[in-house]
Amino acid sequence: MSLLQQLQTKRKALKATTTTVTTESGKRFIVANATTSTPIQQQLQAQSYGFVVDTKPDTTPACILADFLYLGSQDAVNSENISAYKLTHILSVGIETPLLDSDKVVRHFLPCLDLPETLLSAHVIPAANKFINGAELARGRVLVHCNAGVSRAASIVIAYLILVRGMRYDAAYTLVKSKRECIQPNVGFIKQLKQLKLNDV
Repeated sequence: MSLLQQLQTKRKALKATTTTVTTESGKRFIVANATTSTPIQQQLQAQSYGFVVDTKPDTTPACILADFLYLGSQDAVNSENISAYKLTHILSVGIETPLLDSDKVVRHFLPCLDLPETLLSAHVIPAANKFINGAELARGRVLVHCNAGVSRAASIVIAYLILVRGMRYDAAYTLVKSKRECIQPNVGFIKQLKQLKLNDV
C-alpha cells in the first residue's frame, strides 16, 4: 500500500468534527470537517467580537514596591482594595477613576492614549512622577491604573523606576513583569522607555 493510500484510509477513519470560527470582523461560521475533501461552512446569524472577551474582573493590584507602589487595571479601583492595601492615592492613566465613596483618597487623572505615537515624556511622565513623589512624601500608598493595567499604567510605573529610582530599563521592566505578568507596553512606549535615563524628564 502506497503512502497516499495509507493517508486516504486514515482520513476515512477520522470522525467528523464541527468548529465555530470567529473572524476578525466578528462574523461566525460553523465549519464541518467531514470525510469529504472540502470543509462545509455555514455562517451563523449572531455576530460577535473579533477577539476573545475576558469577562473575569482583574481586581487584584500588583505590589511593585512594598507598601508603596501598586499597579493594576480599572477593576482594581474599588473600596475593598483601598481598605485592604491602605491606598491613599490613585493615579488614573487614560481612563477616569471610577467613582468611590471614599473622601480620603487623593485622585489624579492623566489623559493618555494607548498608541505608539503618544509621547509620554512631554507631559504624562513628568505629571505622573510628580503625583507619585507627592504620595511618597505624604507617606502614602499609590495605585497606578489604566483600563487593563497592561500598557499605559505599566509604562508609567517603569518610567518612574527608571527616572526616580535610578533603574535601567531592563531591570525596571523585569521587576514590573515579575509582579504583573500580563504587562505589555505598546511598541512606541517601549522605544521611549528604553531611551530614558535617571533625571531625564
